[in-house]
Amino acid sequence: MSIIDRYVIRQVLMPFLLGLLVFTFIFIIPPLLEYAEGLVAKGVSGPLVIGLIGLLVPQALAVTIPMALLLALLVAFGRLSADREFVAMQACGISLRRLLWPVALISISAWAATSYVLITLVPGSNQKFLETVFNVASQRAEGEVKARTFFADFPNFVLYVRELQAGGSGWNGVFLADGRTDRGSPVYLAQRGHVVIDRRRQRIDVELLDVIQHRLNSAGKYDVTRFTRAAFPVDPAAMFSRVVSKSPRQMSIAEIREQIAKRRQEIDPVSNGPYSTHNEEMEIHQRFSIPVACLVFGLIGLAIGATHRRDGAFGSFVIGIGVVFAYYVPLMIGPSLVKGHYLPPWLGKWLPNFILGALGILMFVWRDRLADQPFRLQVPRWARTKRTTRVPTIPGLAILDSYITRAFVRYVLLAAVSLLGIFYIASFLEVSDKLFKGMVTTVTVANYFRYSTPQWVYYLLPLAVLLGTLVTIAILTKNSELVVMKACGISLYRLALPMFAIGLITGGGLVLLQETVLGPSTRRAEELRTVIRGGNPQMLDLLNNRWLVGSNGKIYHYQSLDPRAHVLTGLDIYEFTPHMERITKRTFVEIATLAEGQPDNVWQIHRGWTREFDAQDAVGTDTPLVAERRVLERPDFFGTAQPNPDHMGYVQLRAYTEKLRVGGFDVTAQDVALWRKSAFPFVPLIMTLLAVPFAAAIGRSGAMGGVGIGIALAISYWTVISVFGALGTGGALPPILAGWAPNLIFGAGALYLLLTART
Repeated sequence: MSIIDRYVIRQVLMPFLLGLLVFTFIFIIPPLLEYAEGLVAKGVSGPLVIGLIGLLVPQALAVTIPMALLLALLVAFGRLSADREFVAMQACGISLRRLLWPVALISISAWAATSYVLITLVPGSNQKFLETVFNVASQRAEGEVKARTFFADFPNFVLYVRELQAGGSGWNGVFLADGRTDRGSPVYLAQRGHVVIDRRRQRIDVELLDVIQHRLNSAGKYDVTRFTRAAFPVDPAAMFSRVVSKSPRQMSIAEIREQIAKRRQEIDPVSNGPYSTHNEEMEIHQRFSIPVACLVFGLIGLAIGATHRRDGAFGSFVIGIGVVFAYYVPLMIGPSLVKGHYLPPWLGKWLPNFILGALGILMFVWRDRLADQPFRLQVPRWARTKRTTRVPTIPGLAILDSYITRAFVRYVLLAAVSLLGIFYIASFLEVSDKLFKGMVTTVTVANYFRYSTPQWVYYLLPLAVLLGTLVTIAILTKNSELVVMKACGISLYRLALPMFAIGLITGGGLVLLQETVLGPSTRRAEELRTVIRGGNPQMLDLLNNRWLVGSNGKIYHYQSLDPRAHVLTGLDIYEFTPHMERITKRTFVEIATLAEGQPDNVWQIHRGWTREFDAQDAVGTDTPLVAERRVLERPDFFGTAQPNPDHMGYVQLRAYTEKLRVGGFDVTAQDVALWRKSAFPFVPLIMTLLAVPFAAAIGRSGAMGGVGIGIALAISYWTVISVFGALGTGGALPPILAGWAPNLIFGAGALYLLLTART
């Protein structure tokens, strides 16, 4: 290779590695939050958690290698264009076609790496991941049950536990409703309980100790029976099917072809013909088409990047995200057209390469002929504004503050939009399989994105502020503007004052988001995600959430609810001793309507009975109910979901936590969540304080150096948040320390660096 070839490759290599780190980290964040923190809280060893997250890396690399390649080419050539090096190359007779040679070497290398990942690594890592998750879940299945939350994942059973035993190895104060119709729907109250799993025999049992059974038999007699031990077999099919039965994503190409041949020989009872093999065929073609995207992105990256733009590397980052979106639009449409029999399976996966490949060839030919002409959209004459030499300022701010604020806000918004776009792409890849199989509608997926956006914005804004600060200071340093400002007597502290203010304002925005739309939108997004994953919509419908915990620990269960007329039918009310040792009273009401002209917690009872039980669990009184008024819960209580800290703002969670504390419940998890909610809005300010001295220290490495430092800091911060949160939930740390420790650690480091920086 010549000097120019080596130079171009070196310029591409660093942004490629940084882009690969950025995109892979963002793809890993959702499973990191979903699995890692919960596993650490349950006592899973750190190496096992790291290994589990590491199994997700190949799946992410299959997508992020082409994305990082495109970003690297745009950034490298954008930097060469901004520094006028591309002009010098043209003046020396180096054409765009000459630069195609080093770009082709890089693209072919990326193609080979992506092919190896998709064909060799991804199937095995996906299967290993499912097996590892199942092994951990099998060993700690009872840990999936949360205290004071109804658990309905075991078929035909509804489980409610008062508290978890120390170490998460069992439960105390267990209430279990048996929904098997052949058993008369009894309920059980036990002092202790746990899950027993025999993986070899594929058997799962819920075992209860010191059990009291309450049952109304077929003759209408109420029976109360005590057991020392009771075991309830759970249908293991749902628990083991994901591991026993491979999907195409966990199969090698040879296994997929065997699956295709097998399905073509079987008869589909619905169509009375061979089973469709579209999914398997598209999976094979996808493993070859996505690597080819590296070649397409190489051509597009060279054509777009090699221009005389002055926006530099960070502007290229945003352009790259736009091109990635353009790639995934036909990728989304193609399988849908295959399902509708408009396209053959192979074309459904190759369509994005054909479209963008043709566009890349046209752009390259045009750019090769007119290399000094940038891509521009022509603005209509009526929409043009007169140019002025006056620098725009923000009213009320000094010229310097206005200049810094405009640059900082611009980079923060660019980072936020770009990162949000990556989250959309990552989430779409997660749900695309269900969409293309026709298991969910496009409207459901669109609503999932809609309701997930507030949560993504909530977590991405601190990272965007961090990147914006690093890039702003880095560009000022690279352009020697920071040196000029210091020469004029402006210290680094004074220069960064607008950034600190915006970081504080961003924190206020996080508080506003947290206390308004974040909780409801997150709850709705989780419901839609469960539907997309194949969960039962009725379990998510608020009107069908028929098991509730009311005041003083009462448990309510109803058969149906008319929320408009405020009518409940088939209402059961269970009352307990303070620590749920036994049931003291059970009331059954056929129909309950809200009493007119009375307080909103007074109901009119129509037909039913009340039974009270003595200390020996014998029926003490048996009172029939005909028509009377009783104080129950307010109408808006019925049909609402059980409180979840992630679905509440700080004020709501504090009130809920105090209510539980007064009732004698263990509120460690709620306290940790409460302190984390109070600490998180300060993260943008801390990230700004931390980024300013880092950005000043990296010198003239420019925007990409700032992005690299920012991602390293973000990875460190999220790791610390997850570890301390898990330790706090597990009781190893006080809740206040678990919630505030990340801010204290990074805040102290930021103050030290800021006070020791050369201002």
